[in-house]
Amino acid sequence: MDAERLTYMANQIGKFFAHKPEAEAVAGIEEHIRQFWEPRMRAAILAADGAGLDPLPRAAVERLRLTARAPRT
Repeated sequence: MDAERLTYMANQIGKFFAHKPEAEAVAGIEEHIRQFWEPRMRAAILAADGAGLDPLPRAAVERLRLTARAPRT
């Protein structure tokens, strides 16, 4: 799946969570991507430059990026 389509999908998820407080929305978007996107989709959105992402999905992808780099204990 290309980055443009994944960006669209992430923005749609962001619209679903937009009515929630920012921290809760970002966490919800991140959790949705983590649970429901297959690993190749997650890798592709992380590899993309983030162009076109709305602010909430952009923050969620950045959180996902940070947790993906964190060592597992």
